[in-house]
Amino acid sequence: MRTQVIKIDPSNIDMDRIREAAGRIDAGALVAFPTETVYGIACRAGGDSLNKLAGLKERSGEKHFTLHIAQPNDARTYVPTIRLSAQKLIQSAWPGPVTIVFELDEQDLDQQKEELEQDVFESLYKSPTIGIRCPDDPVAHQLLSHTVHPVVAPSANLAGASPAVNGEQVLESLSGRIDMVLDAGPSKYGLNSTVVKIGKKGLEILRPGVRSQEHVRISSMVKFLFVCTGNTCRSPMAEGIFRKYLAEKLNANVDEMEKIGYTVESAGMMGSVGFPASSQSVRACAERGVDITAHRSKALTEKLIEESDFIFVMDSVHYERAVSLVAEAADRCMLLDERGNVPDPIGQSQDVYDRCADQIEKAVKKRLSELVI
Repeated sequence: MRTQVIKIDPSNIDMDRIREAAGRIDAGALVAFPTETVYGIACRAGGDSLNKLAGLKERSGEKHFTLHIAQPNDARTYVPTIRLSAQKLIQSAWPGPVTIVFELDEQDLDQQKEELEQDVFESLYKSPTIGIRCPDDPVAHQLLSHTVHPVVAPSANLAGASPAVNGEQVLESLSGRIDMVLDAGPSKYGLNSTVVKIGKKGLEILRPGVRSQEHVRISSMVKFLFVCTGNTCRSPMAEGIFRKYLAEKLNANVDEMEKIGYTVESAGMMGSVGFPASSQSVRACAERGVDITAHRSKALTEKLIEESDFIFVMDSVHYERAVSLVAEAADRCMLLDERGNVPDPIGQSQDVYDRCADQIEKAVKKRLSELVI
């Protein structure tokens, strides 16, 4: 076999060449192409070409290749249910040098098995997971956008050799073994992507790479913020009650949630700092199995708002304040109780606090039921 070499200028991509390469991949050819990490070998998922790739890479059928996609949203074609932490990682890390291994539940696997051709399903899913990468490279993006069939792509090297980071290195090891090389010069990083597994029990680094473990952990962290006026009554109760039911939904202990990828905080519009929750709030929460005695008030700040993925406010005044601080937070900020405001119980009887806690608890359960955790 003669390996065809096509020079590509990433700043002025020849789309005729891209379409030619994409057509070859759809027809079963093996085509090396650049990504921002290392060069990969694009192969149509399923069929004889995949067997050829497995032989080249000396991989058994037990080890699946990673699916490569053109756009982050393309992941939903292959992962019907994407949990919040995985969605946060997608938003933060894609396109980019991170490979995500998604855990699928049985229902989603059954759905994929029905919707995909058998050989495609069997080539992509290592029950109950699938690995997906969305490269941040203009040539890779265009190539993957123009293929009709799903594409898998291991690194462009023989088994045991170092990954190729330019077209010359691809040819050194694979000339005569693959059909085509799209040579767009050296890869940006010259290192493998970081491979991350993410599921109900949190995040696990399977292979170190361009992005550090801490970077990926922070990128996948989902942050909930509850806001009231003084951060001594309503928002501390909401924070504590939400944390309890979130832990139950995760089937985890409250102190494990940050490890799994979720944080819950509260803050006050007035800016008071260091005050404990009111005794009535502590009592109302204790009756629901929630301990907020360690709570200390903190001020609502731009930084807190910017870092939060979900901002639940007790009334419309808090919404207006949050959005006035960070206008871009408008689509992340909402009333905790979609039916209306949660009235401030401060200075009133325990019965009023208990009714306030009842309203908060019902609203929390409703909000959690809407989230894919």
